[in-house]
Amino acid sequence: MPTDFLDAHQRHWSDAEWLFNDQRWANADQLYALAAECGLKRLMLAVGMPFNTGKDRPDDALDRKHAEGIWARYESYRCGHPLGTAYVLPAPNPFSDWHISQRYAHHSDFDPVRVKAHRAGAAQVSHLIKQAARDGLL
Repeated sequence: MPTDFLDAHQRHWSDAEWLFNDQRWANADQLYALAAECGLKRLMLAVGMPFNTGKDRPDDALDRKHAEGIWARYESYRCGHPLGTAYVLPAPNPFSDWHISQRYAHHSDFDPVRVKAHRAGAAQVSHLIKQAARDGLL
């Protein structure tokens, strides 16, 4: 199946919100991180990230990271683009304490405080996605 970062961002965000409202912290947390990752990768495409259509993935291995690593990578693309000043993410990276391997963790390891921080980070990315769509960047 072909990569569609925008659709993946929207789908993960929507499902994360549903799980968050149902207090299903563990899976909401994973999906917020995936929503942020996909949204940032879509924005990176819009500002020049090289993408290998034959392999259906970003050219650079550094651009194939998850939420904890892609936040800084996004900044490197954003800073090099003329419209970049309109799409700034706050620092520090809210996903610095997140890793994809946490999908294996027990659900009791997740709590609302942890998930709310990741939700806020994903919401910031979602806001930038909406802004980029309004601005015609996407």
